[in-house]
Amino acid sequence: MTLPTAHRIRLALENAIVDGQYLPGQKIDPDAIARDYGCSRTPVREALQALEASGLLIVQPKRGTFVAKLGVSELMERFELMAEMEAFCARLACRRADAQDIAAITASLEACEAAAEAGDSDAYYAQNTRFHQAIYGAAHNAFLEAETLRLQAILQPYRRRQLQARGRVLTSLDEHRHIAAAIRSGDAARAAQVMTDHVLVQGERFRDLVALLQD
Repeated sequence: MTLPTAHRIRLALENAIVDGQYLPGQKIDPDAIARDYGCSRTPVREALQALEASGLLIVQPKRGTFVAKLGVSELMERFELMAEMEAFCARLACRRADAQDIAAITASLEACEAAAEAGDSDAYYAQNTRFHQAIYGAAHNAFLEAETLRLQAILQPYRRRQLQARGRVLTSLDEHRHIAAAIRSGDAARAAQVMTDHVLVQGERFRDLVALLQD
């Protein structure tokens, strides 16, 4: 079944924002999108409204629609919440993950390792996302998974920029290994702590991220 035009546009724009094709603060051109899809502005407007509701876009009266660009305090607040939500997912995964969940976490970790070994930061970024999503699924809490995915989408452009800091990919991979090991062993306290440290950008890491965003 063909998806409605508004839904297809929303998904395409969401992917483009998350993949970095649109940068934080960049203006969205509804007319250009309508031309690209050969449609009227009505489905484009519906798609933009849905993305605004999700937090990925911000509408500024008389100026237009822009990709959300978080300030330093807003960014820190969202990373703090993300760290807690992902830590909760990791704790639940320690108790609830089945063999299929463990296989998905392991496979995504191996894909991260392959991308890091190849020096392919774009591939690592994609596999990093899948690794985290495998843990959300392993928590077996549909509401928690949906809310965590929503916040992940909002922070994804910033998490991608963070991986551009020197040595961050290899450090991230090592943290993934510790998270996966804790979940496989059922050590909920360890899994939650390592996940919190992995997601929460603070100290030098946060300063590095802010510097990258100002380039």
